[in-house]
Amino acid sequence: MTSPELSDAEFDGWTEFNLDVDDEEAGQPHAPAPILAVVGRPNVGKSTLVNRLIGRRQAVVEDVPGVTRDRVPYDANWNGRRFTVVDTGGWEPDAKDRAAAIAAQAEAAIATADAVVFVVDATVGATDVDEAAVKMLRRSHKPVILVANKVDNAALENEAHGLWSLGLGEPHPISALHGRNSGDLLDLILAALPEPPPIIEGGPRGPRRVALVGRPNVGKSSLLNRLAREERAVVDSVAGTTVDPVDSLVEMDGEVWQFVDTAGLRKRVNQASGTEYYASLRTAGAVEAAEVAVVLLDSGEVISEQDQRVLTSVVEAGRALVIAFNKWDLVDADRRFYLDKEIERELRRIPWAIRVNISAKTGRAVEKLAPALRRALASWEKRIPTGQLNQWLTALVQATPHPVRGGRAPRVLFATQAGVAPPRFVLFTTGPLDAGYQRFVERKLREEFGFEGSPIEVSVRARKKTGPGGRGKAHG
Repeated sequence: MTSPELSDAEFDGWTEFNLDVDDEEAGQPHAPAPILAVVGRPNVGKSTLVNRLIGRRQAVVEDVPGVTRDRVPYDANWNGRRFTVVDTGGWEPDAKDRAAAIAAQAEAAIATADAVVFVVDATVGATDVDEAAVKMLRRSHKPVILVANKVDNAALENEAHGLWSLGLGEPHPISALHGRNSGDLLDLILAALPEPPPIIEGGPRGPRRVALVGRPNVGKSSLLNRLAREERAVVDSVAGTTVDPVDSLVEMDGEVWQFVDTAGLRKRVNQASGTEYYASLRTAGAVEAAEVAVVLLDSGEVISEQDQRVLTSVVEAGRALVIAFNKWDLVDADRRFYLDKEIERELRRIPWAIRVNISAKTGRAVEKLAPALRRALASWEKRIPTGQLNQWLTALVQATPHPVRGGRAPRVLFATQAGVAPPRFVLFTTGPLDAGYQRFVERKLREEFGFEGSPIEVSVRARKKTGPGGRGKAHG
């Protein structure tokens, strides 16, 4: 990457170069927000309602039942009050297999919530599943707001009145799709939720944000459940179980981390469609919001083009990177030999990535993740003093000057670190540098200062050519 040229006058004044670092209030902790769980049987419009409550299209929605499978939290704000909305999969009694795991996630969301919104399809009326759900909700002893969804006009409000029979009090008719009566519902929700505690200024920073990414069925949800020591995410041998990003606070090695389990990336975003398209967007957003990404690869399978795309997305987002080779318990000596060759060939462009070999199923070596994450984050936030950086750079360019091109060679005058997260460096030169020499400087920078587990950016600021009349005269 080559930055615009500077005139002599501009260049002489640039002894320091700073870029804003977006810390996203990294040092500003927030008090825990009260939690609202949104539950109901499949296809009653829970995710559409969640999007309406949080004021943005974030939960994945499609006109088929069963799109949401895990319990997925989202930040919401209404009338100056913060709260967390937890979207859940469709709850059904006596569910089997994956449906049972989805129902268990919904029940776990209710258990941890301060209040519950129970969504019923007013156009269908109360069903046996709804009545079974009411019994389950009564056992939870949580405040419940009964929502009659899909009441798109006044003529349908009479349909909502029949839901008094569920015994949960007054049904509140709304249209999650069109927003009808959603403001009144939000007022009811605030009345049901406890007031959040005040924000404590000057406290410790919040948990480090970690995105779990990888292609489908490499074991992301299994790893999250292993780290959390409970079933936080639905796991199935069928690829693509996770659709929405799933946030979980996980304690590892004496520290709390915020993990986000993401949908497996099958295709390029512009080639995906429907649920897969929106899941891809959510995954990309989760990577952008994270500080470090754990990319899971299946150590028993060849490193694929999909794996490469996932790795590229993390590097291009500028996030710290740990590569976890999962299912290591299934790898024999022959596979290890070929895997070493694949790593050397397929991962040669990111030799700086930290690698760990784990098994989410058995728990093998998962304790190595926390130290690896800390090393990657320390590199991601490392700053080299300007004096030390230039002392090293002077010795480097004297030992290996830029190749002569057309009878002349540009000189590297000095450098500064423009920012962190990821580390960004600017080289000030008398002319453009060859791409190969720029890569050489980057490689030597890593050899000297480390930056294990973090991408770094090296750009060039070249001095403009001046006319024969003297310094500061613009060329041309």
